[in-house]
Amino acid sequence: MIIAVDAMGGDHAPEVVVHGALLALKEIDCHIVLVGDNAAVNPYLEDEICMERLTVYHCSETVDMGESPVKGYREKKDSSIRVAFELLKTGRADAVVSAGNSGATIIAGIMASGKLKGVERPALAGILPGEKGDVIVVDVGGNVDCRPHHLYQFGIMAEAFAVSCFGMKRPKIALLNIGEEPGKGNDLVKAAYDLFAKGPFDFYGNIEGRDILSGKVQIIVCDGFVGNVVLKISEGVAESITSRLIRGLDKRSGVFNDESFIRDFKENLDYAKYGGAPVLGINGVCIVCHGHSSEKAIKNAIRMAYSYVHNNTGEKLLNSLEGLRSM
Repeated sequence: MIIAVDAMGGDHAPEVVVHGALLALKEIDCHIVLVGDNAAVNPYLEDEICMERLTVYHCSETVDMGESPVKGYREKKDSSIRVAFELLKTGRADAVVSAGNSGATIIAGIMASGKLKGVERPALAGILPGEKGDVIVVDVGGNVDCRPHHLYQFGIMAEAFAVSCFGMKRPKIALLNIGEEPGKGNDLVKAAYDLFAKGPFDFYGNIEGRDILSGKVQIIVCDGFVGNVVLKISEGVAESITSRLIRGLDKRSGVFNDESFIRDFKENLDYAKYGGAPVLGINGVCIVCHGHSSEKAIKNAIRMAYSYVHNNTGEKLLNSLEGLRSM
């Protein structure tokens, strides 16, 4: 299996990306292609143990984080993210991982790989640690301006993803709103509510922000603007809680002296354990990481990509989509 990693994508690239890739090679039996500038990448390749399973594919350009995704894709034909998807398109890679410009990543994925049949807009599926298991939030940044039928399609893809990748039998799905009543919210959510109520889902209805992690539902649908804010707030709150807990621990308390308790607490709230957000709706496997991803996050994003390819997730997702559309 070959995984193309955008070595130039992210706030701390290429150093953190390269180190994360090397960590992944120690845990995963795959070949990684680091796509980026040789002169920038090579200084960080000090670990010779895994070098036989790592290749650097040189390219001369990078789509910056603040750059227009469309302009970046069109004008920078030798950009790391575009080249990574060209490798996927031509069969020289089985998946793409990037912590770079998410908009450019999605556009490159659509242009190079195409969309799954019937999908109008691919979406990012964020995974959050809920009280009763993982919670999938879609969209978390792929589409900031949506119409009701886009949210409906996000729900179809998210349910197919939950069933095929997480083994959920019939997950409950909800729309994120400012109140639980059907008449609450803006025009987008109210119109989407009517579509979901008639759809092939176990539709819970509306759910408020305070219940996102409660376990009431397993899938939460919203537009990418709201979803990205939810994702970033969740991560910030988790980091704050962990930091405050550790600083305020009573060293005389037996339970808090337990290092395994502290370690497990941090692990359960650490966004890096998920690695990134898979792009639902493109014809191929792509994991989008946070721009400020750590080595651990990059490593786990590569693990996620490996798992999706190994489990033939693309075909399962397509089959699930077909099954839902026929209901």
